[in-house]
Amino acid sequence: MTPKDGRGPKGGKAPKDRKPAAPAPGTEPTAVAFLERLKIRQSDVEQAKYQRYFKTGKGDYAEGDFFLGVRMGEVFTLAKEFAAMSLEDIEMLLEQDIHEARAGAVKIMALQAQKKKTPEERRRELYGLYLRRHDRINNWDLVDLGAGNVVGGWLLNKPRDPLYSLARSQNMWERRTAIVATSAFIREGQLDDTFAIAALLLGDKEDLIHKAVGGWVRDAGRSSRERLLAFLDEHAATMPRTALRYAIEHLGKEQRSYYLTLKDRVSSG
Repeated sequence: MTPKDGRGPKGGKAPKDRKPAAPAPGTEPTAVAFLERLKIRQSDVEQAKYQRYFKTGKGDYAEGDFFLGVRMGEVFTLAKEFAAMSLEDIEMLLEQDIHEARAGAVKIMALQAQKKKTPEERRRELYGLYLRRHDRINNWDLVDLGAGNVVGGWLLNKPRDPLYSLARSQNMWERRTAIVATSAFIREGQLDDTFAIAALLLGDKEDLIHKAVGGWVRDAGRSSRERLLAFLDEHAATMPRTALRYAIEHLGKEQRSYYLTLKDRVSSG
């Protein structure tokens, strides 16, 4: 199963890979070839695990999402082999009902976006594809795979207005993208947007947004404990408990107790 749980920024960071291996000799990096290689790795056991883990039942956040049953580690390995895939074929994968196919597509996008030799025009196209087909990037793991490198990476030296529009979206996954994308800024020590977008999302009703807000605020706090504490001083009493618990995770016991007490006082009042 995927090692991420929707908690924090690591899901938004694609690892720094060396040159990806090419597909097997004679195999073009196409969507059709990717799907063929993916399907032979299917496991009924993994499929059952995923269906439970990602809450695909009626009324759940991933209702109707179909999992083939392929370990995410295998999906990512396959994505590296197909990292030279064209935008057209990436979009073909995004259009698949199979969750692992969409995960592979987003992973390929992230790999291309983070590669130093990728032309600026291709980065722009990847950014555009991500936002245009956000209807297919429709689960927390998919957002966390691509938002940091594809969206945040593109906006790193550009106006950040698109993220604030996403933060106000009616679509939960677009709102999650808004905060997850700031991973790229955090890595560069640029923290303003993480805290600002987190503040915008504090009133969100979705637990998966609460987790992302708390996780990314916590990660920004690694770069500036002072700014984290200032954010908590202002918002701890009223922010969602899940977001607060994630945000204070790396603080000392006394500080954690202090901020939780602030929250409890307001809740009990």
